[in-house]
Amino acid sequence: MLTARRHYDSSREFAVEGTAREKPDRSDSVSLHNVEEMTREAEHRWGDRLSVDDRMSRALVSFQANRGQPQYRWFKYKEAFSVELVEFVFEQYGQTSRDLLDPFAGSGTALFAAASTGRRSEGIEILPIGQEIIEVRALIRGGLKKSEIELLAEWARTTPWRRMAPGARLNELRITKGAFPTETDLSIRRFLSATESLDDRARRLLRFALLCVLESVSFTRKDGQYLRWDYRSGRRQGAREFDKGAIQDLDAAMRAKLSEMSLDLLGGSRPRGLFSPKCSPAEIRLHRGSCLEVLPTMPADRFDIVVTSPPYCNRYDYTRTYALELAALGVGERELRSLRQAMLTCTVENKEKDVRSMHPAWRRAIDVAREHGLLEAIMSYLDEEKRVGRLNNNGIPRMVRGYFLEMACVIAECARVLRSGSPMIMVNDNVRYAGACVPVDLILSEFAERLGFTAERIIVLPGAKGNSSQQMGAHGRQSLRKCIYIWRKK
Repeated sequence: MLTARRHYDSSREFAVEGTAREKPDRSDSVSLHNVEEMTREAEHRWGDRLSVDDRMSRALVSFQANRGQPQYRWFKYKEAFSVELVEFVFEQYGQTSRDLLDPFAGSGTALFAAASTGRRSEGIEILPIGQEIIEVRALIRGGLKKSEIELLAEWARTTPWRRMAPGARLNELRITKGAFPTETDLSIRRFLSATESLDDRARRLLRFALLCVLESVSFTRKDGQYLRWDYRSGRRQGAREFDKGAIQDLDAAMRAKLSEMSLDLLGGSRPRGLFSPKCSPAEIRLHRGSCLEVLPTMPADRFDIVVTSPPYCNRYDYTRTYALELAALGVGERELRSLRQAMLTCTVENKEKDVRSMHPAWRRAIDVAREHGLLEAIMSYLDEEKRVGRLNNNGIPRMVRGYFLEMACVIAECARVLRSGSPMIMVNDNVRYAGACVPVDLILSEFAERLGFTAERIIVLPGAKGNSSQQMGAHGRQSLRKCIYIWRKK
């Protein structure tokens, strides 16, 4: 019988299968070997605080566990963690916590889960689609009229947009041009035209329903670093054709989505975290913008708990994967570029931010990041790989360096705004570049210990995460940890 917690076997991190690193003639072998040796030393230092918790699963730290929950299932926000995870965190680490902060609020799971238990919550979110999801949920939580809910069911039955003339052309970005079949494009324009005569609340609900189906009716599929394009779009993307499978008809997709929404809202089941009578909508507050800009404006010792999951250092570009939704929300090319740069550095297209000039108080956090021995060894290795032309993208060193500098500043700010003794819970992934595993969990936890926290525990999720086919082909397969960090302000 499995126990809930067990010691993490760090030797698995370096059990390499079919590795190109076994070849003795690689000039980087010593440098990569040094990185791995330093990582082993860090694993040893953290051994008593690294443990596998068999109650955890990857579904709990992803969208998967929310797929069956009313309202959460409406929009597939793949980067969200689950309501169950937030409930577990409160039960284990935040029983007495009252005020929650999520500096990377995403679709608002932590905010609404906290509010359902009587906790006041504040979130910071920079991506317009995340902001829209949170604001529509808050609108619903504030109370819908029965007539507003019935309107959704009526539109599902009668499809009134089919009788409308198409409205103005959809806003497009260069990366979304031609994303819909011709008839689908016309149907979307008819749908938007039909909403024009409604009041603001009804129009916002219906347009949110449209956002929920855009991917399913398009030639595209979200794939982390970019949108993948179906071969029927006529757009070439790589050597191999991509077949998305069935592309839904807009009218059928909207009927299904509107029926689902009205059923959730009129039905007897209530989604946890969204309709609790204990809390009023005022207890959820959203700050629009980058946490690097918003956090320094918040008062010190304000919150009792931080629950968050920042973007991972994995090259995923949310401005590309959510490009259809951003375009539908009116984001233009210039705004898209600004948004991509303002987000936490996690893509190779990010330029270096001058974090020292952004906020003078971050000098300590920047020094902590720049003085970290293991991180500097990793950076030296990646810089050398770039110099000799072995990186598949020369922006990787800049991205990794920027990610850790900015995360050090975020950690310092979270320590400042938390009350003494309060926990900070973070979900994050380790990554691998040019064969070097980057122990994000250990590096950030060591930052935290120098910036006002005690790192109590790193929960390792059962089951190893693999690498990209490109990494495995060049360097062999190595398991990577996905973790939940438990820190507490000193």
